[in-house]
Amino acid sequence: MKRHRRRVARLTILGFAALAVGGCASSIAGDAVSIYNNPFRVAGLDATSGPSGARPNVPDAEVAITNTDGGAVDTVVGNAVADIETYWAQHFPEMFHQEFEPVSELVSWDPTDRRGPVFCGQSTEDLPNAGYCSKDHTIGWDRELLLPEVIDKFGDIAAVFVLAHEYGHAVQTKADIAPAAKTAGIVREQQADCFGGAFLRHMAEGKTKHFTMNTSDGLNSVLASAVAIGDTDPTNPDNVHGSAFERVSAVQIGFTDGPASCERIDEKEIESRRADLPQRFADDQDDGELPVTEESLKSFVTSFQQIFELSDPPDLDLDGADTGCSDAEATEPVSYCPATNTIGVSVDELAERGTPTRTSRRELLTTNLTGDYNAYVLLASRYTLALQKSKGENLHSPRTALRAACLSGVITAALSPEHPEVLADGSVWLSPGDLDEAISGLLTDGLAASDVNGKTVPSGFSRVDAFRTGVLGGEPGCDGRYR
Repeated sequence: MKRHRRRVARLTILGFAALAVGGCASSIAGDAVSIYNNPFRVAGLDATSGPSGARPNVPDAEVAITNTDGGAVDTVVGNAVADIETYWAQHFPEMFHQEFEPVSELVSWDPTDRRGPVFCGQSTEDLPNAGYCSKDHTIGWDRELLLPEVIDKFGDIAAVFVLAHEYGHAVQTKADIAPAAKTAGIVREQQADCFGGAFLRHMAEGKTKHFTMNTSDGLNSVLASAVAIGDTDPTNPDNVHGSAFERVSAVQIGFTDGPASCERIDEKEIESRRADLPQRFADDQDDGELPVTEESLKSFVTSFQQIFELSDPPDLDLDGADTGCSDAEATEPVSYCPATNTIGVSVDELAERGTPTRTSRRELLTTNLTGDYNAYVLLASRYTLALQKSKGENLHSPRTALRAACLSGVITAALSPEHPEVLADGSVWLSPGDLDEAISGLLTDGLAASDVNGKTVPSGFSRVDAFRTGVLGGEPGCDGRYR
């Protein structure tokens, strides 16, 4: 069967907002070995737990803010800008061989106030947003609706990244590396995401005065923000931020390779990361979701088999995830049992996992993006355990978990309608937005990146990076990194 999925576009913000994440799969402890297949390292850093947010007992920065109310939100922003400017005061001259020029003004507003200031020639009434204005080299933000919701739901560190992204635009402008008149909007946005990721690395290394960030749930939250704010309607010409998958990739590039890597992001580089993934919906009547049913689950498993052609494919048991397995624990709502080579599914529970996210009218941001592929990628990850078993791989290790995520990425890419040679009639096809849902799941409970007992790795960064490797590098990429 051929299915396509479309999502209702969510709020698009000039800057970035963040998403809190939790975990229900348990975490594996142990030692590790490389930047890629080491689940206890994050792009060369230790996968740390501990606090993320404002450092205690550190004096607030003395930063001038136009129209400030002197409240907690503006204090967070002022401290964030101080740390960001300290970072760029060092790196801007190194990269661009010119003196760093801080933004000329910081502007705070209340979008419910009719007498609020003008920002970038626009009234700030009814403007729940944050942004950089290239006309006068200023940064502004809403202190009453957007940023308070970001901080309340996700913590101070989320607001810091909002400002790091916006300051990335300021860097672009002063370095003249992506002039707005000559550069595609998506290039400018992803360069800013990348610069934000480079600053996150600086913060994760403990080099910022006012804030700290751990590389487990703290970094996971920032990556998940890309899912919350990525463009969801690729047919809308005003959507220039890129999908969540693309934005997460850009942040990871900056975090892993530093700020110099961001200048190399251009339309060609972005297109290479898009590969053959679907960029447009089939038609205006596309409802965007394929409900999780027994029929759809059977169709997906059929598609998986067409991709990998296992000589002994796993059986599908739709009577529940707990199959009484003798050599693995049950993982709801989908399990794999090596002893019987069976995938067990609790259909109703998996369908609930695949129910699209809904936000209230009062909310600007969702705390977890869900949809059909959030469920189907979990089924795919359990199928990859059967593939690993057929290769004689250990199914009870951190590498098992990363291989599961990576091979799920292989499946995801193969489901693209651009590969009709892979999928026969009756198969299911990928649609725009499915990767975003997959990443959301990888950053929340991580079950799609877990071993046969449901144990995941502590770093959402590593889980997403493994999935991205499979999407863009195929099965050879997974074998090379996670053998």
